[in-house]
Amino acid sequence: MAIARELAGGFKGDETVFLIGDLGAGKTVFTKGLAAGLGLKDIHQVCSPTFTLMNVYQARVPIYHFDLYRLAGSDDVLNLGFEDYLGEGVVVVEWAETIEFPIEAIRVVLTAEADERRRIEITRTYPRNFHRPKEKKPE
Repeated sequence: MAIARELAGGFKGDETVFLIGDLGAGKTVFTKGLAAGLGLKDIHQVCSPTFTLMNVYQARVPIYHFDLYRLAGSDDVLNLGFEDYLGEGVVVVEWAETIEFPIEAIRVVLTAEADERRRIEITRTYPRNFHRPKEKKPE
């Protein structure tokens, strides 16, 4: 949870986070850490939205927490209005590997290992036609 809290501490408030991992890998726990880093007072209200499909938490910025576990594909996600929340707060998507999203996002892969430890890989994803802005060179 500490890694997630630290990661969220640097968020501007319009990020999208894709959480990928098997059942029990720690996706919801990672979301609690993100919520803590975003200033949510009671992280115990963070729970997996498997049956509700989306939970909203009011922190420093809104957190839109999606769970795609029970969805069949792209049409189901679009029917949720998923894209309406992009840029309106921090969007966290559990089971993001079930569909291809053509958007910039932070991709977090959680893997359960021995002794209740977790391996966490964090990368940034970009759409295929996305061109990263070039870094300015100091003058």
